[in-house]
Amino acid sequence: MTTPEETRLVLWDIDHTLIENRGFGRVVYERIFPEVVGRPLRALADVHGRTELDIIHDTLALHGLEPTEELVARLSAARAAAYRAGERELAGLGWALPGAEAAVRSLAAEPGVHQSVLTGNTLEVAEVKLRAFGFDGLLDLASGAYGDDAHDRAELVGIARRRYRDATGRTATEETTVLVGDTPHDVLAGLRGGARVVGVATGVYSVADLRDAGAAHVLANLTDLAGVREAILAG
Repeated sequence: MTTPEETRLVLWDIDHTLIENRGFGRVVYERIFPEVVGRPLRALADVHGRTELDIIHDTLALHGLEPTEELVARLSAARAAAYRAGERELAGLGWALPGAEAAVRSLAAEPGVHQSVLTGNTLEVAEVKLRAFGFDGLLDLASGAYGDDAHDRAELVGIARRRYRDATGRTATEETTVLVGDTPHDVLAGLRGGARVVGVATGVYSVADLRDAGAAHVLANLTDLAGVREAILAG
């Protein structure tokens, strides 16, 4: 049971948890890489459950390039601009995952629940993705944590809790912070960062993968609203 000063903070991952982007992220990298570094994209680092800082650093390293702060910043800015320009294209290519919007809307009406995001995307890209698939205005992005806040995804949990406290004056503890995500990286971030984790097997990882990683609850998808609410509101 939460008090007015202590709220259940629900942190949603975005890609493959709330939305399916159908590989648009790689398309963006293929467009911006030649513009920023002067050569075509040959390989993209693993993106599942990782922060943008890590993905950019590793992708530059795969091309034999030094991931300087300046070059990383330029790629990140170009990525945000490409998403803004391609929002309509993204909306036509991907979709909101089944049950995701209903789950967010249902929890928004629940007293003592505050919803934000914990994502590997930057804030600018997160805004585009959520807007493209109808989630804009449903999540408090000011209380979230993003892929350019830290390399280590686990650090994002504490960042989100601090931002939530600073914005609202309320406290979310380790017991009342819930992270919802689709990868073992999400699970590990929650366990290390101090959050209970609800795994959703809507990405490339199975129910067994997420359970083995240590998620407190694992759902096949978000279509069973009663099951989603039970998993997130448990404890």
